[in-house]
Amino acid sequence: MSGCIAPGISIDTATMKKAVIVVLVAFGVFWLVTDPHGLAKSARKAGDSGASVTADVFDSVITFVRDLQ
Repeated sequence: MSGCIAPGISIDTATMKKAVIVVLVAFGVFWLVTDPHGLAKSARKAGDSGASVTADVFDSVITFVRDLQ
């Protein structure tokens, strides 16, 4: 599959995905080098949020199963 990004210029979607991944990794490395404490705080916040959401989902599933009985 290919798409036209400008007149006469087309790019393969696999190539675009690789480019996006490279840009994201480059941003992560840049952030790590310039502000390691900020990156650590953001990672901790994301982890805490993920754990909270997971706990909420399991609590909801347990409540649903109990209510079925």
